[in-house]
Amino acid sequence: MTATTIDTAHHTARSVAPNEVTRLAQETTTLSPRFYTTDVAAMNRLSADGVRPEWEALMAEFEADTNRGHFVQEDGWSFDAEKLPAPLREEVIDFMVSSLTAEFSGCILYAELRKKGVNPDLKELFRYMARDEARHAGFINTCIKEFGIEVDMGFLVKSKKYTYFSPKFILFATYLSEKIGYARYIRIFRELERNPQNRFHPIFNKFERWCNDEFRHGEALAMLMRGNPKLLRGPINRLWMRFFQLAVFATMFVRDHCRPEFHRALGVDPEEYGMDVFRIVSEISKQVFPVRIDIDHPAFLEGLRRLQRLAVRIEEVKRGRGILGRLRAVPLQIGAAATFVRLFFLPVKTHDLPKELRVEPAW
Repeated sequence: MTATTIDTAHHTARSVAPNEVTRLAQETTTLSPRFYTTDVAAMNRLSADGVRPEWEALMAEFEADTNRGHFVQEDGWSFDAEKLPAPLREEVIDFMVSSLTAEFSGCILYAELRKKGVNPDLKELFRYMARDEARHAGFINTCIKEFGIEVDMGFLVKSKKYTYFSPKFILFATYLSEKIGYARYIRIFRELERNPQNRFHPIFNKFERWCNDEFRHGEALAMLMRGNPKLLRGPINRLWMRFFQLAVFATMFVRDHCRPEFHRALGVDPEEYGMDVFRIVSEISKQVFPVRIDIDHPAFLEGLRRLQRLAVRIEEVKRGRGILGRLRAVPLQIGAAATFVRLFFLPVKTHDLPKELRVEPAW
């Protein structure tokens, strides 16, 4: 799938009923990846002039396209879905569908910004980013087909709900999404380098070069924010930085604990893995966020654990019980909201932004 394919997806989406995994990708919940839309005119007013040397160097990296040809099932690719135990197979599918939806979400957003944009710098950037995300989503779907199923991405474009974010919120959220994608993939890749016996699917061999696409995308978004410093100044913007960091970390922590068999097969403890990922993202985000959540505060991890326990209970009481289940879930949802608020007001770390904008993917 190419970025051009995505440009026409709004007009070519099929109207057939979705299959089971497409319905899974179509869901919009607190934990599921969302599709986004934004104010394109306001986005066009952003400028790369303040970071021009770094911007031109990064555009040259995008143009070099070092991952062209990487996302293929080359000779030697071997996977038999039937060899996976049923619980693990179900969680691998869930992981892939969630990952595909997240990648495809970025593809749709970036393709739309390129298509409707008039700012030449941003049009060029979003063309590259949509290209990469289309490759990622298409490759994951190819892997999903090995289970005898596939996600109807054309149907998703037409049927999945879209969430509006202002350009500032888009930048905050997608920056963190791209950097956490890098951290997740490189953490798994390094783990399996040390323990190759746990590499139960060949897709993991792709993660080292794959995550560099995610890292590069985050660098571009960081440049846009640093090149438009009004996005980063003032107490209100700092509060939003805290909110988005916490929302991204908490969502990942809770969602990953929903896949115990997947992480067990990788030889990874989801809590330890999550904290490692958060530390990587926190370190990287010094480049653009002058305020960061103190993930080492003892109350931070305990708060995440409480959110995870509440999420399990909410799912239990809502399952198959209609309106009664939803009513019984309300006190638990209030408890989850209160826990999130307490986490939000934990002490934070502050620092001056570094003179050197770029960060190297050294993990």
